[in-house]
Amino acid sequence: MPDTSTLTGRPPSASHLTLSQIMDQHHTNLMGTVHGGRILNLIDSVAGVVAARHSDGPAVTAAIDETAFLRAVRVGDVVHVDARITWAGRSSMEVAVKVSADRWDRAVPPVDVATAHLVMVAVDDHGHPRAVPPLRPETDGDRRRYREAHIRREHRLALRRALLDGGGEA
Repeated sequence: MPDTSTLTGRPPSASHLTLSQIMDQHHTNLMGTVHGGRILNLIDSVAGVVAARHSDGPAVTAAIDETAFLRAVRVGDVVHVDARITWAGRSSMEVAVKVSADRWDRAVPPVDVATAHLVMVAVDDHGHPRAVPPLRPETDGDRRRYREAHIRREHRLALRRALLDGGGEA
């Protein structure tokens, strides 16, 4: 894998993306609200685009964590999925996603409906990890999100080590 120190750093703003979509009856579950899996699909799709833009190529989902569904989404809600890179390593990136919704037929402020953090890994044509540009935080918010992402990364790595040390206990 190429050395990431030779890659030019990029700010989170270079790959930031917001996607909006109107939810209809095809997106509902048996409770009559939008299926959480549909929201997860949107989260994963937008995070993938953001990671691909940051890394200049395909990226795959390695983990979805810190996901919280805060409010139900209804038919007729316009869902806004906002995603940005918060941390980048050698081949992996953390993408923070915030989902909000408002009504299609009323000028009301959007409400937060879900949040998630995803780990995306940049891959080459053979599916092997490839180097990604470092993240260059520009704003105080970028720097705060970078610090918080680093804490989440350390937590994920510690959890992974603990699970692997369990040696397959049932």
